[in-house]
Amino acid sequence: MTDQPNGRLLNGESYSEGSIKLRLQIGNRLLREALIRLFGKAKDFIVVAANGETEPAGSEKAYDLLIADAFDLECFANLPKTPDGSRGEVKVILIGMKDDPEQFLRAVRAGAAGYVMNDASATDIVAAARAPFRGEASCPRRLCLTLFNYIAQQETPAPVPAQASSPGLTLRQERLIDLVAKGLTNKEIACSLKLSEFTVRNHIHRILRKLQAGSRKEAVNALRLRQRLEFSARRKPINRAESREAQ
Repeated sequence: MTDQPNGRLLNGESYSEGSIKLRLQIGNRLLREALIRLFGKAKDFIVVAANGETEPAGSEKAYDLLIADAFDLECFANLPKTPDGSRGEVKVILIGMKDDPEQFLRAVRAGAAGYVMNDASATDIVAAARAPFRGEASCPRRLCLTLFNYIAQQETPAPVPAQASSPGLTLRQERLIDLVAKGLTNKEIACSLKLSEFTVRNHIHRILRKLQAGSRKEAVNALRLRQRLEFSARRKPINRAESREAQ
């Protein structure tokens, strides 16, 4: 199934221009076809593509939402902007997931907007697909405590991660990651830095390796953490000097 022009489906039925454009990345053919029928009945969705393979990094498709049945960091790499740009970056919902706290946290860190368990109903899946466009996220109740505990641990002092203390980025790579943090696409970054998209993709892959990050968002967060730590380290001697002068 491919993009349908003029607001019409293959069967001739029309859909609203405001519909959520959906891409299905489902390995199981029977499940994929069942989801196509399921979302075909929902008036606020339009399935523009459906296959069982990961989309190549950097490719741009006109869709707002990606639903996948396997956690693969490639799903999150170089996600395109939504067709009209008003919805920001394409949202990712993972379905058919196991009760695996570590995988759940990795998915959250990568930027998943929903994590749906393998015992979820068809209604649960549709609700999870709608959630990010209402400013919400889908999290299984039995994994909520895992998420709360993870956030609580981030507030306590912890050893400085190796990738935060010495990522070894070049000035160009730091400039590039700043543009990534602003939400620019590879094409927009290439235009800004007067580089080819191929060169930008290569730089991003090198940055991810240097920062040991699994996604663009993780790389941005790692660099910000490093900058905060460096600023804090510079401020400590100044604060001690000010304290001595005050005495």
